Amino acid sequence: MERVSGIGGFFFRANDPDALGRWYALHLGVSMPPPTYDDPDWWQQEGPTVWGIFATDSVELGRLDAPWMINFRVRDLDAMVDQLRRAGIVVTIDPNEYPNGRFATTADPEGNPIQLWQPNAAAMRRPSEESR
Repeated sequence: MERVSGIGGFFFRANDPDALGRWYALHLGVSMPPPTYDDPDWWQQEGPTVWGIFATDSVELGRLDAPWMINFRVRDLDAMVDQLRRAGIVVTIDPNEYPNGRFATTADPEGNPIQLWQPNAAAMRRPSEESR
């Protein structure tokens, strides 16, 4: 069976797309789409991606009126949280350590929920071809 090889983009609406794009670039390092096809896109590091689908009344995504939540993998959760807090951004670290790593939650300036995930070694272990 042919399968997709990863997330090729994430597209959503915003009240002020330019300002929100600058916020993501400044605070999380996620650059806006380039102005031309000759300029490079933002590249992410290889690693696991969770494709989670939740019920419409699930509180797992934060606000009930938020139809999505993005989860960004980070190398050092504590350093990322410190960086965001120094910029005046409210971030909540989940006190639990899970079998796949550590998490924190925040939101962008328009209130869209963001989860930060520092995967542990087990989560970063590539599954064998047989198990996929």
